[in-house]
Amino acid sequence: MGLRGLSSERGRLTALYGGMLLLAGALLTGLVYFLVRQGLYSSISSAVTTAVPASRLGPPWRISVQADTTSVPRAVPSGTALPTEVTQGLAVTKISDVAEQAALSRLLTVSVVVLFVYAALSIVLAWWMAGRVLHPVSVITGTARRLSGENLHERIALDAPPGELKQLADTFDEMLGRIEQLVSAQQRFAANAAHELRTPLAVQRAAAEIGLAGEPDAEQVARIRTKLISVAEDSEHLIEGLLLLATTERGLERREPVAVDVIADAVAEGLADEAARLDVTLSLHAEPLTVHGDGVLVDRLVHNLVANAVHYNVKGGRVEVRTGPDGVEVTNTGPAVPPETVPRLFEPFRRVGERTHARGEGAGLGLSIVAAIARAHGARATAWANGEGGGLTVRVRFPTGPQEAHRR
Repeated sequence: MGLRGLSSERGRLTALYGGMLLLAGALLTGLVYFLVRQGLYSSISSAVTTAVPASRLGPPWRISVQADTTSVPRAVPSGTALPTEVTQGLAVTKISDVAEQAALSRLLTVSVVVLFVYAALSIVLAWWMAGRVLHPVSVITGTARRLSGENLHERIALDAPPGELKQLADTFDEMLGRIEQLVSAQQRFAANAAHELRTPLAVQRAAAEIGLAGEPDAEQVARIRTKLISVAEDSEHLIEGLLLLATTERGLERREPVAVDVIADAVAEGLADEAARLDVTLSLHAEPLTVHGDGVLVDRLVHNLVANAVHYNVKGGRVEVRTGPDGVEVTNTGPAVPPETVPRLFEPFRRVGERTHARGEGAGLGLSIVAAIARAHGARATAWANGEGGGLTVRVRFPTGPQEAHRR
């Protein structure tokens, strides 16, 4: 494996697995040796006594036995000749001792050889097992190294039984999906923002080059001036919307109790003249609703909801604004909205119809700003089409308290 292999996770796992297997083998060998040694002498003695009867041992003088006098019974004097039975017992003891030592020596030699072979096999097996276990990790690492902005669609799709590594790979795939969506949304946002900013600049340039060509009269200059001011105002509104959208995406810097019903009443009163000019009836049903957040942003959220409902409406239409425990809900009777396009209306620069670049049309950031402010407050913005009658209903449901708002 080498030093590099030992410094890797596979090398460390191999050392761990191999060490554990080697320790288990050594303990097992020692235990077997101890148990065999404990009962080996008695087993050999019984076998010798059974296999070699006393009559076959011959006269005691033919057996060369050096017995320890301490093992002789005290009733027999040390200089007295031993009986045949005692001499034969000493012979059996000597033979058993010699056989025991030979057997234990052989057992120890074989055990040590087997232990070395077992250690080598343990290391090889541990290296293979570590490779099998870490294979999903190498797959995940390889996929992560290949990923870039051009191939975020790739997934690991790990083919493995359920387990921690399979769960890790699936979680990584889910994260890739979210990153792909965010990158795609940012790319669309950048492209749309560039397009929206390029259009007024082109209009201003055309107005200046064509409208002021030659020797324009005072009326022509006044008309071009009005046009340039209008385009500049639209550009300012677009830039303000983009800055507000970026600000709300960063989260809230302060939180305080905000009376949404009071804000809704002030917004409805401020847009009453605009609604009357467009022949739209604006009504308010305000029940108490207090949320913890940024009052300026909540005011912008309610204003965008009501202003969108008024502007994207029909003559003789209605706008109903409700506040209460369910949050803020704004319903209008504008043109029919295809249900499949409703979720995309919360994306920047999304509109129901094509942009005509008419005065006061807006940049299509209203609902995307609403969604961003709602997320910053832990709230959720939802919308649905009203059906055959046309129009749209948008509801923003706020969390019930400051603790829940911070958790979200």
